[in-house]
Amino acid sequence: MLDKKLLALIQGQRIYIVYTVLLNLAGLLANLAITAGICWIFSQVIAGDVARLWQPLILMAVGIAARFVLTVKAGGLKTRLGSAVKADLRRRTYDKILRLGVRSTGEMSMAGLTQVTMEGIEQLDLYYSTYLPQFFYAMIAPVVLFLICVWLDWPTALVLLCCVPLIPLSIVAVSKYAKKIFAKYWGKYTSMGDGFLDSVQGLKELKIFQADAARNDRMNGQAEDFRRITMKVLVMQLASTTIMDLIAYGGAGLGVCLAIRAALHGTNPAVCLFLILVAVEFFLPLRALGSAFHVAMNGASAGQKIIQLLNQEEPEWGDREPESGSLALDHVTFSYDGQRRVLTDVSMVFPPKTLTAIVGESGAGKSTVVSLLSGGLRAGTGRVLLGDAPVDTLSREGYYRRLAVVSYNTYIFNDTVRANFQLACPQVGEEAIWDALARVRLDGFIRQAGGLDKIISEDGANISGGQKQRLALAIALAADRDIYLFDEATSNIDVDSEGVIMDNVAKLAREKTVILISHRLANVVDAGCIYMLADGAVAESGTHGELMERGGVYARMYRAQRELEEVNVHG
Repeated sequence: MLDKKLLALIQGQRIYIVYTVLLNLAGLLANLAITAGICWIFSQVIAGDVARLWQPLILMAVGIAARFVLTVKAGGLKTRLGSAVKADLRRRTYDKILRLGVRSTGEMSMAGLTQVTMEGIEQLDLYYSTYLPQFFYAMIAPVVLFLICVWLDWPTALVLLCCVPLIPLSIVAVSKYAKKIFAKYWGKYTSMGDGFLDSVQGLKELKIFQADAARNDRMNGQAEDFRRITMKVLVMQLASTTIMDLIAYGGAGLGVCLAIRAALHGTNPAVCLFLILVAVEFFLPLRALGSAFHVAMNGASAGQKIIQLLNQEEPEWGDREPESGSLALDHVTFSYDGQRRVLTDVSMVFPPKTLTAIVGESGAGKSTVVSLLSGGLRAGTGRVLLGDAPVDTLSREGYYRRLAVVSYNTYIFNDTVRANFQLACPQVGEEAIWDALARVRLDGFIRQAGGLDKIISEDGANISGGQKQRLALAIALAADRDIYLFDEATSNIDVDSEGVIMDNVAKLAREKTVILISHRLANVVDAGCIYMLADGAVAESGTHGELMERGGVYARMYRAQRELEEVNVHG
């Protein structure tokens, strides 16, 4: 079973496969030398010529030594091939994820992505280092044996060679069924991993809503589904192994019978013994290939997932260095599936030293605008501009040196406070870090908690939601970018933290380009321009006062929120 797409993944490592096959063939010749030595001794003993037994013994000793060296070398090459493949694929998948940038990895979940890039690459390692060398060796070895044995007794050699193709034919017959089984197997495996990760991450919510028992039943069901598909895989492997054993030992037995027949018709007994001993060698390579077949199928299934990831469309970037100017959307239309439009002819301008807000109901297209501005998506029609230059003509590194994004789910790494700042700005000094922390009113807390060497748990689990958002803002402030994009940065945090963030947004707007996406319209009242999105289009734009005077969508939404907040306060 060969897959051209999987072979294309290892262009730089194919030479290792060739070397491994050559070493295996050399090992086969060493085995034949050992077998020939045994038959030579048998012939000399029968003839009574025991004085020259040292000659076949030397031949056997050389064969054994060569076989040992070749086996060690072949094993080392397989290890080297596997290590090279794993290192190369992990580097390529990691680089691919980096090139995708802030764009998602399609339908692949985080758990699925982790399994594919870790367990999946391990399975591919076995495919490349074990299955492929064995595949090519198994195709060549019977031909080599035939070319040697045909000069000794051509009927026996021909029958053995004709029986050999029955094993790959049985593999092909099984593979059509096995391919479906392994596709389901890998799907169940990743699905179970997704469910487990979701359950662990949402354990608190499951306990709060007393849904942990139901979730446990669901996970048990997923585990049972995986057990059943695993049993099907094992049954398939056992069935294929049984079929191959019947063919291998049946063919070898037939060869032995023909060799005995040749001996009865006057063929040299030593030659017949050689044919008997070699008969099984015709089938052992293909038998070993069949044993590695399930490895190949599992690796191929994982490989398809990796190819799917590597073939994902990447946002286009150029090599032009960005210049100062306004960030803008110029008549942008966008669709995720090519059918339903998410944005329709949207034009927005975000000038420097100005606070510009984007508001709208859920599903209006705000998140899509964020992805377009942050470089994760490309417009279907229209352009995203920085100054006069389309963003896709700019260098990726240059664009991100000018942009900082603070979102509702900004990730905080499991590292020290200092290290989290250094991720955004490797050269940042302690004074700049403390200044940024002071601006978000976190300096006192950090000093009491252990200073800049305080370890922040994964995604800020050991600090509050408000502190996490303020820390994310401080990191962005220390990075000192020209453009700041706040994507629902005040969502689900306490009032004090919201106030701190909005104060910094107002101060930043005096010097930087600041874009604020907020569900709470009270936060955008002071914006220099407000864009109201509705059904993927700009319904209206202007200052807060202008929009309120028009009495349109914005005014109705603002009044509704104001009334609701007053009810909550007085209630």
